Amino acid sequence: ILDFFDPAQSNPYRVRPNERKRLDAGPGVLMELLAWGNTVMEPHLFTIAPGADSGDSYAHEGEEFLYVLRGALNIALEGQWYVLHSGDSFYFESNTQHVWRNTGKTETVVLWVNTPPTF
Repeated sequence: ILDFFDPAQSNPYRVRPNERKRLDAGPGVLMELLAWGNTVMEPHLFTIAPGADSGDSYAHEGEEFLYVLRGALNIALEGQWYVLHSGDSFYFESNTQHVWRNTGKTETVVLWVNTPPTF
């Protein structure tokens, strides 16, 4: 995955929608990288189809911030489930076991920021 995003590229400052680096991050999950280069944050735009999820629970180094732009997202931290709706934000330490899914009937779009860069 790191080769796909080529983090060594310089920061382009502005990234237009058609210039985003896109990755199918599993069935029904599109991840678009919104900035790259030598950064300490890694912002993504996740588009999550109804029924799509992250797979198994996982954890890693860092911190994460989410802002739900459209739809709803169910996310669990160490088994405790939270339901996020359009306009909700969510922040957690990435070393906490987490898993997420779209249980709704419509597409969910989330601005998702990791630090340090994960991909």
